Amino acid sequence: MSWESAIEELRRRESLAQRMGEQVKVDRHHNAGKLTVRERIDALLDEGTFHEIGAISGKAEYDEDGNLIDLRASNFVMGRGKINSRYVVVAGDDFTVRGGAADASIREKPIFAEQMANEYRMPIVRLIDGTGGGGSVKSLEIDGMTYVPANPGWDWVVHNLSTVPVVGLALGSVAGLGAARAVTSHYSLMVKGLSQLFVAGPPVVARVTGPITKEELGGSGIHTRNGAIDDEVESEAEAFERTARFLSYLPSSVHELPPRGPITDDVDRREESLISAVPVDKRKVYKMRKIINNVVDQDSFFEIGRNHGKSAITGFARLDGWPVAILANDPYIYGGSWTAEASHKVTRFVDLANTFHLPVVHLVDNPGFLIGLESEKAGTIRHGARSLAALYQADVPWCTVIIRKVFGVAGAGNSNHSKLFFRYAWPSADTGSLPIAGGLEAAYRSDLEASDDPDALLAEIEERLTRVCSPFRTAEAFRVEEIIDPRDTRPLLCEFANLAAPLRKTGPASVPYRP
Repeated sequence: MSWESAIEELRRRESLAQRMGEQVKVDRHHNAGKLTVRERIDALLDEGTFHEIGAISGKAEYDEDGNLIDLRASNFVMGRGKINSRYVVVAGDDFTVRGGAADASIREKPIFAEQMANEYRMPIVRLIDGTGGGGSVKSLEIDGMTYVPANPGWDWVVHNLSTVPVVGLALGSVAGLGAARAVTSHYSLMVKGLSQLFVAGPPVVARVTGPITKEELGGSGIHTRNGAIDDEVESEAEAFERTARFLSYLPSSVHELPPRGPITDDVDRREESLISAVPVDKRKVYKMRKIINNVVDQDSFFEIGRNHGKSAITGFARLDGWPVAILANDPYIYGGSWTAEASHKVTRFVDLANTFHLPVVHLVDNPGFLIGLESEKAGTIRHGARSLAALYQADVPWCTVIIRKVFGVAGAGNSNHSKLFFRYAWPSADTGSLPIAGGLEAAYRSDLEASDDPDALLAEIEERLTRVCSPFRTAEAFRVEEIIDPRDTRPLLCEFANLAAPLRKTGPASVPYRP
C-alpha cells in the first residue's frame, strides 16, 4: 500500500538515461579527448550541487502490454547547481546521442533552462557540443515533412543578455543553432584543437568549395581572432576555471550588485616602477598590461578577448576588493588606435559593464581611430561611432587616467563629458585634436615654402608647439582636472572604487546589451 514500485520504476528510467548514447558512443567521445556532458557538469559545478531537471525525458520504447523496454535520453541535460556557492543554470548538449541533432532533442528543455535563468535571476552556462538542437537531414525522413525554421526560445536567449550573465562554451564541433547560442553570450570560450565553430560544417561547405577540415573551417585560431568567440583555452578544465572566475566579478542578475571580493592588497601601495613606465621619448612604446597589473589588486586582472581587436585591452579587476571593468589601449598595436575590430570589442565590453553595474576604469593612450585605406574599407568610423554611443549611454561610475595620447574623435571617448567623472593625467599626457607631427606641415605650409631653411623652421615650430602642448598648460585651463604622480594611481583608483560602490544601482540598464 505504497508508491515504492513507482519509485523503483523512476530509478530504472533514471539509470537508462544515465547511459546517454550507449557505451560505444561514450567511448568514442572519450577517445576524441572530450568529456561527456555529465562529466562536464560535475567538473564545472561545486561537488554534489547539481539538481537535474527532465532527467528521464527522451524517446521510450514499449512492448505490446505497455511495459517499458528501453529509454533513449534526449540529447540535452540541464538543471541548476552552484559555482563558488552561488546558484547557476547549466545547460549541456549530449553529443553521444545523435550528435546533438534535432531528431533526438526536446525543444522545451533548452527553453525551460533559459526561462529559469531569466525568471529566477541566475547566470546560465551553456555547454555546447554539436548543432545544439539544430537540424539533421535524417529528420526529414523521420518526420515525413519539412518546416519553416524557427529558433526555439530565442526570445529568452536574447532577453537574458540584458538580465543575467551568460557564458557560452564551445566544447566540440559546434554548428548552426549551437554556434549561434555560443556567440550570443557575454563571455564565450573555445578549447584549442578540440572546438570548432561554423554556420555549416565541412560536408556542406565542401560541396561548394571543395574538401576542407573542421579546423581549417572553424578552429579556435579563426574565431578567437575575428571576435566571434572571446577567448581560447588549452583544456576543458581551463574553460571551467575561467567560467567560474568570469562569474565571480558579476552579480547573479541585474537586480543585484557585483559582490565585493576579498581584500588582499594595500590600497596605499605605490609602485616605484610607474614613474618610468612611460618613456619620455614619445616614439618608444611600453607595456600597458604591466601598468594595469601594478595598479589593480594583485593577481586580480582577468583579461577578456586578448586575441582580437588587439589595440583595445578589456577585462575585469578588483580595487580594494571591489570588482571594476578595465578598458585600456595597447600602444604596441597601431599605437593604441581604435580599429573597426577594437571598436566592436569596446562596444560589447562597455555594454557588459553597464548591464551589470561595474564601474569603469579607463587607462587611455588613444591616438584616435586608425587611419588609412584599409581602415576606411573596414568602416571604422561606423564601428567607432557605435563605441562612442555605448560609452556616452553608460551610466555607471567612470574614472579615466590619461597615460599618454588622447587625440581626435576617438580620444574624446576617454569619458562621457556630459556627466561628472573622475579624470587624472600622468605627466606624459599628450592631448589635442591631432598630434603635432600630423598637422605641422599642413598648418604652416606657406611659412615653410617661403623659408630659406624649412627644416630648421619646422624644428623651431615643433619645439614651440611642444611647450604649448604641455599637460600643465591644459591643467591651467582646467581642461584636465588633475595631474598626478603615476605612483599615486593605485591609491586614487582604490578611492574611486570605494566612492563608486554606494552609487551603483540595481535594475536593467537604460540601453539593452548589444550582442
